[in-house]
Amino acid sequence: MFAPSANIAQVKTTSYKVALPFYLYAAVSFLAATLLLFTSSSTFLIHYFQPHVLAITHIMALGWGTMIILGASHQLVPVIIEGKLYSNTLAHSSFILAAVGIPLLAYSFYIFNMGELARCGGVLVLLSILAYIINLSVSILKSKSENVHAIFVLTAAAWLLFTASLGLTLVYNFTLPLLSHDSVHYLPLHAHAGIIGWFLLLVIGVASRLIPMFLISKYNNVKLLWWIYFFINAALILYIILFYFSGNESFTLLPALMLLAAIMLFIFFCYKAMRQRLRRQIDEQIKTSLLSVVIMIVPVFLLAAIIISLAFISKQNIRLVLSYGFLIFFGWLTAMILGMTFKTLPFIVWNKVYHHASSAGKTPNPKDLFAHKYFKMMMYSYIAGLIFFIAGIFSSLIVLLKCGAVLLIIAAFLYNLNVIKIVLHKRVIK
Repeated sequence: MFAPSANIAQVKTTSYKVALPFYLYAAVSFLAATLLLFTSSSTFLIHYFQPHVLAITHIMALGWGTMIILGASHQLVPVIIEGKLYSNTLAHSSFILAAVGIPLLAYSFYIFNMGELARCGGVLVLLSILAYIINLSVSILKSKSENVHAIFVLTAAAWLLFTASLGLTLVYNFTLPLLSHDSVHYLPLHAHAGIIGWFLLLVIGVASRLIPMFLISKYNNVKLLWWIYFFINAALILYIILFYFSGNESFTLLPALMLLAAIMLFIFFCYKAMRQRLRRQIDEQIKTSLLSVVIMIVPVFLLAAIIISLAFISKQNIRLVLSYGFLIFFGWLTAMILGMTFKTLPFIVWNKVYHHASSAGKTPNPKDLFAHKYFKMMMYSYIAGLIFFIAGIFSSLIVLLKCGAVLLIIAAFLYNLNVIKIVLHKRVIK
């Protein structure tokens, strides 16, 4: 999802000064979200529309997921298009705008004040996204190579712009009657545009490039990727149409099935890439990313259960909704980031430190830049925390929620330790 690997180091890549601030900001955001998860655990027994739940969700969606994707895609896009990033200045501007806007927005949700602070935060985030899209679009247009992965990324960026624009409108709609319904009515539309259009489309589009690359696999099926692209976009467009023009909740099972088809096709893609890999041993980072691919199925089944509950029982199951959202941000998305961070960030830093010194002697491999013991401890803590917290939501036991949150804090702390260890790495030549 994120950056080139060491075996393609000769491809033009963006300066490390662009990517590193995004990685560091995302790491701190992940830790902040887990701390808030602990202090606000009881709200996950009430309802998803709670100030603290909204704050945690936006920290995870913007500060964690989006920030690391923005930073890493500045490194990856030049590799995909075989060109260079249009503007480092736009990339820095995107970071600064988002870095200021996200905490303003999250704090406003936390105290639930949709006044000037929230509006200012929302505008800054939207401007950050615009800077990113301009940079991305011009980079792709100026390149001589366009492919399915670039189309995935560009389309995902367009959905991100739609999601952010709708989100800012909803912030204003709390105090100004801009829309025909209250802001809560449009939350499912806002959420799914971001989850499916931005995160799912981008992750699949880029992971389909990186997973075979890191496995050293010869498998490539562009036709299959276009089918996945079609199913994801068609499912989201159909959902939006049904949202506005149909009052029958059961109809939304169709886009859910289309989404499931896309995910199953992507799982098949990853399976084929594994079968045709040249590197027989799969490292822990790639195993973690492949785990996230499997986790993708669970929220889709939860979504189907939510739709069935609304359609045939006429009642929303709050536990299912909370579990659905939690598994998307703390489950699928986080697992992918945890795995890919330690495949990509070490290369970025290695390229910074040893790019001009690789011929001077034996240098460490990028994989030697982080502590593998910390990584394993992080993953054990993360998986246990995920299980405990989900069990706490379904059982309504606060003790399980607290235990899950503590384990996730430990995972986030270990993640930060390893990220800092990589970023502070000093040159070692034997």
